Amino acid sequence: QVQLVESGGGLVQPGGSLRLSCSASGTISSPNAMGWYRQAPGKQRELVATMPNTSGGRANYVDSVEGRFTISRDNAKNEVYLQMSSLKPEDTAVYYCNWRRLFTTYQYWGQGTQVTVSS
Repeated sequence: QVQLVESGGGLVQPGGSLRLSCSASGTISSPNAMGWYRQAPGKQRELVATMPNTSGGRANYVDSVEGRFTISRDNAKNEVYLQMSSLKPEDTAVYYCNWRRLFTTYQYWGQGTQVTVSS
């Protein structure tokens, strides 16, 4: 069982930046991947970025955020971050933290944090 708590959401102007944080607790097993998904009103939840803790593992991004968002992890603290820059109105969504045990069906979700990009 893994519990996830997100923070850092809020209101930001187009072109601005925001940093999301997610803290994991509970039974943290490996290998695993942590990342972020988002869901806008009337749309399906989509993957934003994920990052495994495997040796040589690389981050994966959805095309629409490539070059603007950066995911990072602090494994000692069991935390994952999403640095968002050059934000656009279409980035507005509820952002959810995700933890997934690789090679299994086990995954867990946070409650989400609202990100609103508007003038």
